[in-house]
Amino acid sequence: MTAEPRFEPLDDGHGLTVVDPIENRRCPFRTDRRISLRPVEPTGFSFPVDGAVELTVAELIFPYVVPVYARDPSGEVVLEAEHCAYERLPAGEYVFELMAPIKLYVRATSAVTIASADDRLAFDFGESTEIRLGARSRHERPATTVTTTAEPADLARAVSTFGSALKTRECDRSLPSFRGHPPCLELGSELQIPDAATPPDTGVRLVVPPDRATIYAASPLAHYLAASVEVGSDPRLETDSGFAYPLGNDEESVARTIGRVLEHAFFFDCVARTEGLYPVELHERDELDARLDFAIDEFYEAELGERIETALSIPHERIADLLPRWNLVTHATDEPTNATVLPFLVNELSIVRPAPEARTDDEPAPLTALAIDEFTRSTGAPDSEDDRSYVSPPDADAFGQAWLGSGVPIGANKLFRTAYENGLERSPSDGTAEVAVVCNDPAMAAEFDAGDSTLYGEREKLPFEVAVHRNVTTDRLRELFAADLDFLHYVGHVEDGAFVCKEDVLEAGKLPAVGVDAVLINGCRSYDVGRRVIEQGGVSGIVTLSDVGNRDAIAVGRFVVRLLNNGFTIRDAAALARETHLVGNQYLVVGDGSVTVGQAGSGVPNGCRIEPLDDGRYRLHLQLYHVDSGVGAQYIPYIDGVDRHFLAGTELPPIELSGGSLARFLRLAEIPVRYDGDRYWSTDDRFTEL
Repeated sequence: MTAEPRFEPLDDGHGLTVVDPIENRRCPFRTDRRISLRPVEPTGFSFPVDGAVELTVAELIFPYVVPVYARDPSGEVVLEAEHCAYERLPAGEYVFELMAPIKLYVRATSAVTIASADDRLAFDFGESTEIRLGARSRHERPATTVTTTAEPADLARAVSTFGSALKTRECDRSLPSFRGHPPCLELGSELQIPDAATPPDTGVRLVVPPDRATIYAASPLAHYLAASVEVGSDPRLETDSGFAYPLGNDEESVARTIGRVLEHAFFFDCVARTEGLYPVELHERDELDARLDFAIDEFYEAELGERIETALSIPHERIADLLPRWNLVTHATDEPTNATVLPFLVNELSIVRPAPEARTDDEPAPLTALAIDEFTRSTGAPDSEDDRSYVSPPDADAFGQAWLGSGVPIGANKLFRTAYENGLERSPSDGTAEVAVVCNDPAMAAEFDAGDSTLYGEREKLPFEVAVHRNVTTDRLRELFAADLDFLHYVGHVEDGAFVCKEDVLEAGKLPAVGVDAVLINGCRSYDVGRRVIEQGGVSGIVTLSDVGNRDAIAVGRFVVRLLNNGFTIRDAAALARETHLVGNQYLVVGDGSVTVGQAGSGVPNGCRIEPLDDGRYRLHLQLYHVDSGVGAQYIPYIDGVDRHFLAGTELPPIELSGGSLARFLRLAEIPVRYDGDRYWSTDDRFTEL
């Protein structure tokens, strides 16, 4: 999939929008005058860009505040600007890197003043200046395919190729944009490794038992450390210098130790990268400096093997409270076909663990106790296909859990290889999120039709195009599923594996080739229809395992959609619904749970808990989630007095602030808020009046 970013002038000519058609991201700019865009070669930006234009302005304004790094022609940082900034640079040649949802670079030879307020970031060049604006998509696809047999020795060599996708072996690989997509794997009669996937020679090796489950568990660490994987009887991580680190003595302990080593090595790289391309003030570095005699600058300059040895010499308990909560833990059975899904899990840097055995039940136990005292979104009895094997994945300290293998997981993401393959084949979009809402029962209309514009709506900065379809026929529903849509929100009855339409039912098995990326099928027992949508071309979906009452389904549907609207992944939105609503455990994700529909204006999705204090002030507890490309992003809250970045996946130390400061922060973006024991949104009136 290749598509260059687009640069589209605004309707009034006073600005432009940068569009990433692959990741469906938009970044608008306003200018002080009408502009003419001139395409130019994407060179001279210190970093690779996919497309660039030239324009003449005196002022360039971005409608969000994001961190900015000003670099000289050699790439050295000369200035960092964040919120409430007012920085002046003398006449010179500069490249400004904006940490926005699309990687943006502004190149100018001029004096410049950088000023930011709550809702704008402005570059003032003082006079008419010719500048260049470059953009790079964050999207990466596999460069090649490796063929392997299901034999453990061959699988070990196959996953050894994953390190070939790293763009650097330095600490900066802890940033998502420095980790490429590993090669695809397919099963065949013999091992075949193309030149493009030749494993790097780093002198780092993982020796693991000769079984598929453990090799699967080793794959994300092999990618991140650019390590080769070998089978042997003494599980260990070793380097050419003679360093050896024991990994355990059985399948479970080896997998858990591998996950711990990945978290450990990743964290130290995140801290040390502040010595490199992004020299920010990082909270976790301050904490590490306070408790360890650790030369971070020397660590950054050291070779890969030496860095691993140094990181693993620090006991886990010394830093455990500083580690970000991991994005995803995947429980994988040792079925040979599961090897073909590993590159997609590794691309998210998911931790992989051997799966427990599924149990066979007529009904998933966690769901049977829920009483429903209203009409449900099913018109008939449970269908016979619903008898299946269920599994409850073990607890894991991660935002999301996934299940790879036979069985239906309770409270987790059911993975299908087809979903990832469908995602690779998607065509670029126009950068606007296209959403279809289908409602086939007027009694359910409150899910999307509440007399306000907070659920979906046309937003100048992050536009949605929403079409509502009521009481549709089977033919019309087929057309909608076949359309090139980002999201289809189905509100209606599901009966015996079919959608209930105006005149008949549409069996999921009779859907055409599906063009929709993601779906929310908010009807009773919609797992089977959701699985069919994935098989027919879909990428991701939220479905139900049992009957859902209408009132509860409305609450969950509205909550999930607002999260998606603000940049949360499908998986995180479903997980938050399970935490927030009693019926949430009836919902699960099928397919690629990392899919997003909207985008977070701040770059990193977040939510908070607000605690009122006796003196009229407030205590803010801010929880950061991960971006859709995986672990490694960082974030700074735009609050007076906060001048440190924090790693995504962490909960910030409590922040005490006045009502006015809190209200200003909550206005920056719509985020979920827990206040006085209830769930709200930061845009609710009660917070604007603080």
